[in-house]
Amino acid sequence: MAVDLLEARDGGPDQAGFAPYAASEFNSLGRQYSEPPDKFRTLYQRDCDRIIHAAAFRSLEYKTQVMVNHADGSFRTRLTHSIEVAKLSRTLSRALRLNEDLSESIALAHDLGHTPFGHAGQDALDDCMKEYGGFEHNLQSLRVIDKLEHKYAEFRGLNLSFETREGVLKRCPKEIAKTLGPLGERFLKGGSPTLEAQLVDFADQIAYTNHDLDDGLRLGFLDLEEVRDLRLFSRAYDAACKASPKLSRHALLHEANRRMITAMMVDLILATGKRIEQARPDSPQAVRACTERLAGFSAELRAELASVTRLLHEKYYHHHQLAQATGQAVRVIRELFRVFMDRPQLLPTELCCRASEKKAIRGGAGQARVIADYIASLSDRHILAEHRKIFDVTK
Repeated sequence: MAVDLLEARDGGPDQAGFAPYAASEFNSLGRQYSEPPDKFRTLYQRDCDRIIHAAAFRSLEYKTQVMVNHADGSFRTRLTHSIEVAKLSRTLSRALRLNEDLSESIALAHDLGHTPFGHAGQDALDDCMKEYGGFEHNLQSLRVIDKLEHKYAEFRGLNLSFETREGVLKRCPKEIAKTLGPLGERFLKGGSPTLEAQLVDFADQIAYTNHDLDDGLRLGFLDLEEVRDLRLFSRAYDAACKASPKLSRHALLHEANRRMITAMMVDLILATGKRIEQARPDSPQAVRACTERLAGFSAELRAELASVTRLLHEKYYHHHQLAQATGQAVRVIRELFRVFMDRPQLLPTELCCRASEKKAIRGGAGQARVIADYIASLSDRHILAEHRKIFDVTK
């Protein structure tokens, strides 16, 4: 027999076992456009559903995490990364009696604004947009969910909750924050997002640190002996070797990776719990009022993690084979941006019309933003195909 959640949830947030500082639909700041509540899903469950049905979410399947358009499907993409972050976020929230559904919705949406070709693509598009307001993927994620997805008759965007939108917006320049109303206030006055949003930031870091180590070792871009010099990794690897000395190298690396994730998760939960005990927030608003974030690793783990991050930057992210691939990616984005600015009729018909309308209102900046939206929406494969088609035609 189906249960009406509107009746089942009448008892308030405590009914769900949340801590008083957890976000819930009972203390939510709501949606931009008022909608009746769903009978069978919570506010944040609806957010999750809207995100996974979005075109921008589906396109993450073929967007680079680190490896550009790699033939081997076992390497991470933006989609698999987002799923990993969502699962870690739910675990963290459950341990601290926070709202798992909100954490999941933020995690699933946090990379919706990423360009093709990973951070190299973002940097290239930002460079193209320098004189038109720049490009930043967190702001673009908000733009995607507020404006660019169009699936509903009553409004543009996905009309997600304030709390999901707040969590997606990690960074924001003050001049833009001034235009965002309540969503921009913490960037102007100081303060923090919900604890659920704070934990997603760290789940993101745990996920990419560990899967980049894993991918880098499997590719041979990272040397195992160098990685074993890292205290955070070596503890996990040595424990795996001691527990299962006959495992294959591949299985040992997987076991070490699993143990390292667990160690980071446990440290984050315990260190965050201590800060919560000291601050004693009694509501999400009390969390927002904190000028220092309550979520975070211990000082010891932060120091160990810094060594891992340095190695990844030195040996993996800037490896010469990746540099060659990202060099091509940068060229593709720059050439497409220039040709669309010079010849907007090469855009898909609907976007060509929109670019013309925006140019009439805001000049070149309006046209450029439409082009940036389009380029950012493309997958690695789609943008390469678009580049071949355009430049074959224009030769």
